[in-house]
Amino acid sequence: MAAPQPAMMLPRELAHDTIALNYKPTAKIHYTFAAGNAPEEQPRRLVVFLNGLMTDKSTWLPVMAGIIRSHRDNGFPSLLAYDRYGQGLTEDRDPLDSGAEKGRGHNVADAVHDLHQLVTQVWTDKIGNSEAGLRLILVANSIGCAIARLYAQRYPGRVEALLLLDPMIANSKFDWWPNPDSKDFDPEEIPVDVTVDVLREQRTKFATFFAPDVINKEGLDRRDLAELLPYSDRPILEAPQGLRPILTVVEHDPEQFASESLKSMGTPISLSMKYTNPLWHRYNQGLLQITDPHLAVGPVVAKNCGHFVQRDDPSFVIDQLSSLLGRLVLQPPGVDV
Repeated sequence: MAAPQPAMMLPRELAHDTIALNYKPTAKIHYTFAAGNAPEEQPRRLVVFLNGLMTDKSTWLPVMAGIIRSHRDNGFPSLLAYDRYGQGLTEDRDPLDSGAEKGRGHNVADAVHDLHQLVTQVWTDKIGNSEAGLRLILVANSIGCAIARLYAQRYPGRVEALLLLDPMIANSKFDWWPNPDSKDFDPEEIPVDVTVDVLREQRTKFATFFAPDVINKEGLDRRDLAELLPYSDRPILEAPQGLRPILTVVEHDPEQFASESLKSMGTPISLSMKYTNPLWHRYNQGLLQITDPHLAVGPVVAKNCGHFVQRDDPSFVIDQLSSLLGRLVLQPPGVDV
């Protein structure tokens, strides 16, 4: 039996705590926070890390630790990671789920509202003053990217920058491959190593695991997500002072993703390479248009990383976030140099 791995040593600045949102007093959210030490002349900034459905805030801790250690001498922004209701260390369920059909109590719009309230309360509690004028940097993975985009839309002028790590295709029903039961289906178009039976099996398997109506562990209802975010390339987002946010879009390594899909879902590599990866890349290209062209970077390929980039290579995410923070100092949103 392998020896247990020692717990990761976290910087002294990182502290864990729980909080109940004012309008949901019966449930507590578990979060990790570090107060920044950036120079006073810089704007007040808070980096918020947003989880996917299949990860929790523990995957962000190495990134948070790396940012603190590498920027401690010159100043780092405040940092916040949290587990949504029913996720990770947040054992309490969303009160909206009470009395509702399982998995149908709260949706992404509710998660966005919770995020806004969480930021307000944590900042007030930990920093001790109003969050008015606070600038947010949202670092997100998977469905967390959808939450980040929707937050920036619902609260214009709050988000100064976004780092989107392999965003989920929010307007998709995970119907990515040709339908063998369609009258337009041409079996000659599918890869030679994929049979019609395998194609049909994969479509059924993905729908069973990932379709928007599938219930997930945290009970986050995704059925209306395509309506909330129907396009990848719009609307254009608004940053503080009526400007546009700085943006970096990161995508998985196509070969790594195809290999992992083969292992986890039995998906032939040729299906991922011909259909899934190109579709995802086009979606990511569209995301670059939600801000001004000179403020967008990407899609950047996270070499050797699958869908959960921050888990697979925290150092890569630290570098990307450090670069984004540097761009905020050298080229504030909306300033073309």
